[in-house]
Amino acid sequence: MFSRRTHQSDSFSKHHNESFSRHRAGKATSSKQKRSFRDHAAAVKRSEKPSKKPEHSPPVGSTLTSPIVTICVGPEQRLFAAHESVLSASPFFAAIVRGQFLESASKRVLLPDDSPEIFSSVLEYFYKGDYYPRLLHNKRKNAWELEDSEADGGGNSAAEATIYHPLYQETLLKDTIVYCTAERYDLPELKRLALRKQGLRSGIQCATILASARYAYDNTPDNDSKLRAHYLALIIRSRNTFKRSGTMQAEMEKGGKLFFDLFVAVCNHMVHETSRSLTGYFVSS
Repeated sequence: MFSRRTHQSDSFSKHHNESFSRHRAGKATSSKQKRSFRDHAAAVKRSEKPSKKPEHSPPVGSTLTSPIVTICVGPEQRLFAAHESVLSASPFFAAIVRGQFLESASKRVLLPDDSPEIFSSVLEYFYKGDYYPRLLHNKRKNAWELEDSEADGGGNSAAEATIYHPLYQETLLKDTIVYCTAERYDLPELKRLALRKQGLRSGIQCATILASARYAYDNTPDNDSKLRAHYLALIIRSRNTFKRSGTMQAEMEKGGKLFFDLFVAVCNHMVHETSRSLTGYFVSS
């Protein structure tokens, strides 16, 4: 039902020397101790009192008897097929299949500005509740991990974590594009999933992080308090690496709201650190 996933070349890493990596302690455990994001969510729901079904949750396990819709994605019009009822889990697509933009005779939706690779991930989420690499819950550690993290030495490779965006002509973090696409499709659970996955990535080049941060600012509303804040915190946390980055200097010279927000976040961080130091001084005195 999905288009075959393509693997991104890692040739872009040859052009950048700076990278940041997050320390990961411990060896990955066997798959028997891991549950997927979908399984964990289902277990939590069973332990709680019955509640109203989430408005935009993917219709996993539905009868799938609705008509098939063809979706043409990207400038090259790569073809995908999906059930109308599955697509309608998104208000964005629900409006389309009701006939506002649908070519009624052919049941065809045109998405010329979207990425086929990202849409494939979204479609995978619609049917399976997750997209590759899956998010797994390690019960012994009580922590989330990405599928195949053991084979990749604690985190998926940078090539798996990124894709080349032809419109931006940049290599960007895949989860950031998924998050922004979910924002447009009105899929809050997919946004939450993408953000959690992005937090588990490692070994990403500084240039890729900054380009992805700019993409996030271009494709999220000003009141977004998740993805934008994630990038600001990441840059501050890895400030020593970014300070040595020529890419950081070039990006700051371009300016933009990203760097004003970063300035405010740095000021707030300094105030917090100063306040904490003074508190410790008076307590010790």
